[in-house]
Amino acid sequence: MKDSYSESYKAAGVDVTSGYRAVELMKKHIERTKTKGMIEGIGGFGGLFALPKLAGEPVLVSGTDGVGTKLKIAMLLDKHDTIGIDCVAMCVNDIICAAAQPLFFLDYIALGKNIPEKVEKIVSGVAEGCVQAGASLVGGETAEHPGMMKEDEYDIAGFSVGIVERSRIPDKNNVKPGDAIIALSSSGVHSNAFSLTRKVFNIDSDTNIIQKHFNELGRTLGEELLIPTRIYVKSILALLEKVKVHSLCHITGGGFYENIPRAFNDNVGAVIQKSAIEIPPIFNLIASTGKVPERDMFNTYNMGVGMCVITASEDADTAMRVLSSSGEKVAVIGEIQAGMSGVEIK
Repeated sequence: MKDSYSESYKAAGVDVTSGYRAVELMKKHIERTKTKGMIEGIGGFGGLFALPKLAGEPVLVSGTDGVGTKLKIAMLLDKHDTIGIDCVAMCVNDIICAAAQPLFFLDYIALGKNIPEKVEKIVSGVAEGCVQAGASLVGGETAEHPGMMKEDEYDIAGFSVGIVERSRIPDKNNVKPGDAIIALSSSGVHSNAFSLTRKVFNIDSDTNIIQKHFNELGRTLGEELLIPTRIYVKSILALLEKVKVHSLCHITGGGFYENIPRAFNDNVGAVIQKSAIEIPPIFNLIASTGKVPERDMFNTYNMGVGMCVITASEDADTAMRVLSSSGEKVAVIGEIQAGMSGVEIK
């Protein structure tokens, strides 16, 4: 590629040599993610991965997502080394709900202008997310979009594939009245509802607000909002080895009211005890600043709960011990009940 150069393409706004340099800079980060199945490194036309041999009926589980307008905060702060963690998290936290071990991840980064050092920072975050999830970063794409995006703008999305024995996939038909709902704490806002968050704090018009220190947060607003999404893969995989899990749900966009019902059938519902949830200060700040009604908060944000595990009540204590030993902060926040549907927050 040392001979690949186009003056005409550069004049149109795309410098292919910047892309090559970006790849060279990111290779050391990609190397951190290498797992047993990864066959070929970055640079080919496709990412190669050898499937592990499973004894039963292997099922591939895929997930794709981006990080939404959280990117606006990263761009305003000119901090790009954690946003990749969010991108990985949004994919693998969905995959783990099917009890699947993520195998590999690919990213797509579109930029107004390819600045290799900036791309390296973005990919360093992607690599860190992959390490946390136990997945290989087997490839990706970086594309310059002059005329479509401003030079300092970019977007990132990702795609991951995992694998699980079919017999180990949680079956929501097993969810029954009396089952316990265990919450795994979030690291904050994660990567959802940033359009509302930006509106609440008027960030687009008053960008200085993200530099303001809030005593209740113990940091600036920008620092709080850029905390990466927590990745639950290894904790859940450890739990699945010890406890029969009836169902799992990732609390993303749509909050409690949209996501928790995805974990069980229509013949039962979930009663959540609000007093059992340790709500981080950022959510109280959002609610009070934007005068956002409580139901809207629970229907939009994770409110401090990033993942829910549903298991038999007699297994709840064991499940919490296993999750706690994996570094998770957990609590029983509700139970499954008959004679209702959806979610009730009391």
